[in-house]
Amino acid sequence: MATFHVVYPSDKLAEGQPRAVQHLGVDLLLVRLDGAVYALENNCTHDDYPLTEGTCEHGEIVCPLHGARFAIRTGEVLSPPAFDDLRSFPTREVAGQVEVAL
Repeated sequence: MATFHVVYPSDKLAEGQPRAVQHLGVDLLLVRLDGAVYALENNCTHDDYPLTEGTCEHGEIVCPLHGARFAIRTGEVLSPPAFDDLRSFPTREVAGQVEVAL
């Protein structure tokens, strides 16, 4: 069973602005979308490039290297050249902190 870990202050995570966080050896991408916080692995499954360098558009994170798109809410791959989904992690906000289950 995964345990929730504090990884980032809630008030520093702005809407639609991806943030990179590393915790317990896991590279995470945090994004606030429509007020909710989502956590995904922070490397494109196509070419292992950090997605925090990309942009958030219409509920998607776009890899800046080759343009692969992933759904922020689920990690599902939406367009090539990537074909594998991103891992997603449960999140919650408690006492002004973002917590992620790892």
